[in-house]
Amino acid sequence: MAIYAIADLHLSFGTDKPMDVFHGWSDYTGRIQTNWRRLVTADDTVVIGGDISWAMKLSETEADFRFIDELPGKKLLLKGNHDYWWTTKSKMDKYIAEKGFHSLSILHNNYYVCDNTALCGSRGWFYDAETDADMLILRREVGRLRMSVEPAVKDGYEPIVFLHYPPIYNNMECEEILSVLREYGVRQCYYGHIHGGSAAKRAFIGEKYGIRFQLIACDYLGFTPLFIR
Repeated sequence: MAIYAIADLHLSFGTDKPMDVFHGWSDYTGRIQTNWRRLVTADDTVVIGGDISWAMKLSETEADFRFIDELPGKKLLLKGNHDYWWTTKSKMDKYIAEKGFHSLSILHNNYYVCDNTALCGSRGWFYDAETDADMLILRREVGRLRMSVEPAVKDGYEPIVFLHYPPIYNNMECEEILSVLREYGVRQCYYGHIHGGSAAKRAFIGEKYGIRFQLIACDYLGFTPLFIR
């Protein structure tokens, strides 16, 4: 049972916002599908770290969710900044069940166990949050991250954390998020949001505070899920 991760799929089968117009994204859905099927088996788990679908409403995600559901493995969906369709977990769980998407689960204020490892996460927020509105959202995201990691640790599992926003970027750090990671002894943190090119050059990839950080935006990964363990 392997664990993989990838973020920023930006699917648009149900909306008119294809990513193929951007440099390097030609036939990106075909490349995702080919690479995914080459690596991932039915027994594996893939964490999708946000910016999953360009749909504006949950009802518009059906074609995108079906694309993901038909790929091998169990998938855990995490919120990104462009997932405008995101609603309460109960509504999303109900929608997924009604549509028969048996391989999809929502990672939100909870955690999932895979091979004695806890897969935890939260959207996170800007590493340079300063306004009162930003700080309010950041504190909420910190609380959600804690709700995911704390019970996992108490239950005796090693936590791996997935975020959409990077907690470290271009020499800036989100101390509030990092403090939760350090408090619970997190040793691996994977994040998306930062796409390839010049932006990715400023992404922090490596070890700091005893934590290994890794960018998993799909274009940075060559549209290939990253093997974690």
